[in-house]
Amino acid sequence: MADKTIKDVEFGEELPVFVPDTSLKRASVFASLVGWEGPRFSDHEKAREEGLPGAMVPGILNQGYLTAMIHQWAPNSTLISIDTIFRAPVMADEEHTMKAIVTDIDEEAQIVELDLTLANEKNETRVLGTARIKIAS
Repeated sequence: MADKTIKDVEFGEELPVFVPDTSLKRASVFASLVGWEGPRFSDHEKAREEGLPGAMVPGILNQGYLTAMIHQWAPNSTLISIDTIFRAPVMADEEHTMKAIVTDIDEEAQIVELDLTLANEKNETRVLGTARIKIAS
């Protein structure tokens, strides 16, 4: 994939849709790696016993996937910030899609702002946010 420059970016441009791995296995392994062992990320039935609708995908894994989506679109970019709002849990073993759209371009500073969304298969927005990235000219 060719490097993207700030001049290649268009206002309103939509990034390619990204489908993250939201499997229970991925959520469980990731949670364990970051020291978050527990049923809320590894066992649907036990998570339900805790009052949750099932096992969830850790929020920081979702942020990592959003970052991966950005870097697939602009591999040479540098993430300056990512700010997310978790409106509802991202449930493990359910298909989700991530989307982003360019909402601001500062060519002089080489900064691009993106609006981000993560939705489930019912098209319910579970996570939304913004990211600021730097892309060289």
